[in-house]
Amino acid sequence: MRLVCMLVAFIAVAAGWLRFVAAESPGHSNNWAVLVDTSRYWFNYRHIANTLSIYTTVKRLGIPDSNILLMLADDIACSPRNPHPTFVFNNADQQTNLYDDIVEVDYRGYEVTAGSFLDVLHGTHNPAVPKSKRLLSNNQSNLLVYITGHGGDGFMKFQDKEEVTSDEIGKAFALMHGQNKYNELLFIADTCQAASLYGSIRSPNIISMASSKIGEDSLSHHVDYNVGVSVIDRFTYYMLDFFQGMGPGSTATMQNLIDHVR
Repeated sequence: MRLVCMLVAFIAVAAGWLRFVAAESPGHSNNWAVLVDTSRYWFNYRHIANTLSIYTTVKRLGIPDSNILLMLADDIACSPRNPHPTFVFNNADQQTNLYDDIVEVDYRGYEVTAGSFLDVLHGTHNPAVPKSKRLLSNNQSNLLVYITGHGGDGFMKFQDKEEVTSDEIGKAFALMHGQNKYNELLFIADTCQAASLYGSIRSPNIISMASSKIGEDSLSHHVDYNVGVSVIDRFTYYMLDFFQGMGPGSTATMQNLIDHVR
């Protein structure tokens, strides 16, 4: 099972665990990503860094901006508390600015809601929403859905105002399967009790990865004392470590990734 842009293996969920089929699906022709930071405010710096880290990684591995939907509160780079205005880092060495001039944010600030996230998955947009803010995937698309922020048992908080539940996520993926909006789907959640978010997923050709078990916290990796807050979460840090130096032609497998972050 080759792992190219994270999404080329045929994967299914079986008996509460994972079942792998060793051949790449012949129906795969394109890749898409939906990347969501559900929190806001300075002390949640690490969540925007998590999301931008995955964004830069999937772009480097070949998914174009036209096939990425990026949802950020986007209140960190220009925050008056940021000692490095317009910069966002994911490491205390501060070598890489994640918020460079080629970042294309599709949903920004208060546009990032539980409703807008579900609308992206469902495809139930107001007619005025441009194509650039829609998930135009099809039955030949391998799709990554990555979400990070604050969560609990069976829910994900959106900007401390509302929630998306595991039932809503399961129903959204079922609707997408019925609409032929994916070939294979990889759902990654980096939050507390993240495993609870995939409890209602029953649709085929989906693998879910979680940073924490039910009843378990998801922890940050390290603090940048110059910035004054944690700059990345532990799970995303080790996932990025796995992809470091990897190219689109890599022969790494999903099992390699799971073993690396476990």
